Amino acid sequence: MATMSTTAPSTQSGGSWFSKTERWLDDKGKGAWIAAMVLGFIFFWPVGLALLFYMIWNKRMFSKSCTSRRMSSTMTTMRPTGNAAFDAYKSDTLRRLEDEQHNFEAFLERLREAKDKSEFDQFMDERAKAAKSED
Repeated sequence: MATMSTTAPSTQSGGSWFSKTERWLDDKGKGAWIAAMVLGFIFFWPVGLALLFYMIWNKRMFSKSCTSRRMSSTMTTMRPTGNAAFDAYKSDTLRRLEDEQHNFEAFLERLREAKDKSEFDQFMDERAKAAKSED
């Protein structure tokens, strides 16, 4: 009995058929992913179900844009221009923006923790009042 390889064969022009299909669907947008999933359900329901699970697992259903578009804009942002002064300014600005993002995310985390604590304290107070009223 022959065993099947778990990886798809790659071609010279940029990867496996799966990665090519994924890139093509990403270029077309979220609608293409949804259309592929619907067609999968119509023609062979396990394919549609597999696409649905893949889209949810890969967070394609809930993101504003597809991964390849974000990656290409990131790659364009990081590409050097050849002007040393501008590149230094750009890297400094990007570093400051990353710091701001980190600080903002930390701030949001503190807000979530404070809200969680407040809600938990309210729950405990209501529970204590309910226990007192039962006595």
